[in-house]
Amino acid sequence: MTRWFEEIIVDQPFPLGSHTFTQEEIIRFGKRYDPQYFHVDPEAARHSHFGGLVASGWHTVSVGHRKMVDRLSEEEDVVRAEGGTPGVSGPSPGVNRMDFHAPVRPGDTVRYTLTVTGKRVSNSLPGWGLLFNLIEAHNHRDELVYSADLVGFSKLRDYRMPMRLKMLMALSRVRVVGRLLGR
Repeated sequence: MTRWFEEIIVDQPFPLGSHTFTQEEIIRFGKRYDPQYFHVDPEAARHSHFGGLVASGWHTVSVGHRKMVDRLSEEEDVVRAEGGTPGVSGPSPGVNRMDFHAPVRPGDTVRYTLTVTGKRVSNSLPGWGLLFNLIEAHNHRDELVYSADLVGFSKLRDYRMPMRLKMLMALSRVRVVGRLLGR
């Protein structure tokens, strides 16, 4: 998120926008990244267990991730317009769960939502917090097509490193002490 860790509200859905998947786009993505017949060949896909052409799950994920990045970038502008300073987002240590619930078909409009479901101060990175996120994608029939539990870092606004930690970090840079500390 582009708000500071302390400002992020848990369990508040954050709309990311929607996207309509076209047959041409599904085939183009499938040919390039996931060339299975039910993503690239409409005729052969009719005889698959999907009963027709479907978007690759990775296509659904990629569109959602792009929507998330774009929407969070827009949120920085909102924070600035409010007279604030945007927070600092960090990297993601990973995805805990990813599920594809229903196929995305040509003509489906999928809307994406991000919800922070929990947060805590990081035990390993001073000055950072962890955000536990749920991203969900629903088609225009309100069917859940994709969901994932993601983790991301967010900077704490007013973090001041304790003197003890500053000293330990400085000492670890001294060659002899660094060896003793196992660095």
